[in-house]
Amino acid sequence: MAKKAAEATVAAVETKEAEKKPNFKAIITESLKKTKREGVEELLNYMDEIGFYKAPCSTRYHLAEEGGLAEHSVNVLNSAEKISVALYGAKNITEEIRSSIIIVALLHDLGKCGDYGKPMYVDKVLKSGKKGVQPYDTNKDLTGVPHAIRSVKLATLFIDLTEDEEWAILTHDGLYDFMKYQIPGHETPLSLILHWADMWASHVLEIADDAESEGE
Repeated sequence: MAKKAAEATVAAVETKEAEKKPNFKAIITESLKKTKREGVEELLNYMDEIGFYKAPCSTRYHLAEEGGLAEHSVNVLNSAEKISVALYGAKNITEEIRSSIIIVALLHDLGKCGDYGKPMYVDKVLKSGKKGVQPYDTNKDLTGVPHAIRSVKLATLFIDLTEDEEWAILTHDGLYDFMKYQIPGHETPLSLILHWADMWASHVLEIADDAESEGE
C-alpha cells in the first residue's frame, strides 16, 4: 500500500510539473509557420516523425530529459528575440531578420535527432540494468558528424537556408566546437545572436531550472 501511495504521489507531482510547462510543440509549429518559408509544413511533419519533440537535449548537462530538445529550442528563440531587440532596437528588426532568428534558433540543434533512423542520444544503462547519473549516451552507431552539420543537412532537405543562416547554425557553439578556427573575423550579427542565446539558455536558464528542480 505504501509503495502504491508513493507511486501515486510521484505521478501527481510529474503531472503537475508537466502542466506548468508551455506547449513547446505548438510554439515551434506556430513560429516556423510565421516565417512563410517554402517547405516548412513538410519540415514540421518530418520533425515530428524523427522524434524532435521527445528527444533530450544532452546526455546529462542541460535538459537531459524527454522533450528537452524542444524546450531548449524555445528557450534559445526567446533569448535570441530579446537579444536582437536590445541590440537592433525593436523598430529596426525587419521581417527578414525576425524570420532568420526563428529559423536558426529553432533548427540549430535539429541534428540532435540523429540520422537515418538512428537517434543521437540513447538510454545509458549500467551493467546492473539501472540508469546512472547520466541518463543518456551518444549513439555509437552514428558517425562523428557534428550535430550542427547534420542540422543544416536535415533542414535543407525541406527548406532553403540563406548563407548567413547556415553559417549561424554551423558556428552556434562558438569557440567550444569544431568550427572554432574558422570563426574569428567571420562573425555576423545573426551568428553572434544565436551563439549568445544558445549559451544563455544552456548555461544559465536551463542550469537554473535543474537546480530548482533539485531543491537547490
